Amino acid sequence: MRPVSVRRRPTLRLVADRAGVSPSTVSRAFTRPELLAPETVERVRAAASELGYVADVYARGLRSGRRGAIGLVVPDIANAFFPPLIRAAQAAAAAHGLTTVIADSDEDPANEPGLVEQLGAQTDGVILVSSRMSADQIVEVGRRRPLVLVNRDISELPHVLIDSAPGMRQALEHLAGLGHRSVAYASGPATSWSNGQRERALRAGAAELGLRLTVLPHRRPSQEAGHAAAAEVLAAGATAVVAFDDALAQGLLVGFADAGVAVPETVSVIGCDDTIADVTAPALTTVHGPTRRAGELAVQLLMDVVGAPAAGDGHRPAVAVVPAHLVVRRSTAELAAGPGA
Repeated sequence: MRPVSVRRRPTLRLVADRAGVSPSTVSRAFTRPELLAPETVERVRAAASELGYVADVYARGLRSGRRGAIGLVVPDIANAFFPPLIRAAQAAAAAHGLTTVIADSDEDPANEPGLVEQLGAQTDGVILVSSRMSADQIVEVGRRRPLVLVNRDISELPHVLIDSAPGMRQALEHLAGLGHRSVAYASGPATSWSNGQRERALRAGAAELGLRLTVLPHRRPSQEAGHAAAAEVLAAGATAVVAFDDALAQGLLVGFADAGVAVPETVSVIGCDDTIADVTAPALTTVHGPTRRAGELAVQLLMDVVGAPAAGDGHRPAVAVVPAHLVVRRSTAELAAGPGA
């Protein structure tokens, strides 16, 4: 019987020889690519691909204390706001040679501490997105694990904020310019930082512009909840509604259609986040939030936390803010007739 030929696994040194660089440069191309020129990283990874070399994350972790992965916790992976952020974070992590482990808390703050602990034990650090926990709970979790927040403004921890306030103000100015004087806000979750920020911005803007604002009850952001809110908008006598997000806004569109109320001829609708706004009927006027950029920045901040020495008493966690803005489409129009007109 002919002996079986066993192909040797390509080594880091073989990749270095093929790429014409040192072994340490190959290692760095997979662990800290931001420290190298992009063309060097590309040459190393091309050589690795040709040889069939795969970085041994487990062995590397034993040597460095790193696990070669980051964690990402979101409230509802089915909500259209989160997939673009997740994809951007995954791509940014991959550029650092890291994998991404994702968990969904199902909009329940009681699930979040356990998920952060579980992912923290498997990864180098965790990005916690739109947390529904209290600030004290988040700070306590952040004492035990490297943690970066998205859309929670907590000074003790590094965080990325999508600032919806400018877009909310633009939304009200847009509606006022179309002749609307009575506006409803279809609220999101009561524990959402973004919901609180958006409501405050709308209340302040309505007071300055002389508009009547009706804030509807808090609800989970979903199309079903938006459908139910349509009747509340009509009962309030509002001629326009701003929704917490595009999912609620899409549900409002369906609810108004079922009630025989024309959008935008009778009621104008504005969404938020710009996730599905260009595929609704009519296409939604919405507040665009740069969610992909937020995901990239969160990974960058987490890499800074993981790679930094222990912070002293004077250390201030990093903060990144990305502003939102209004995008006008076809779901808003000049006030013609309708409830409250």
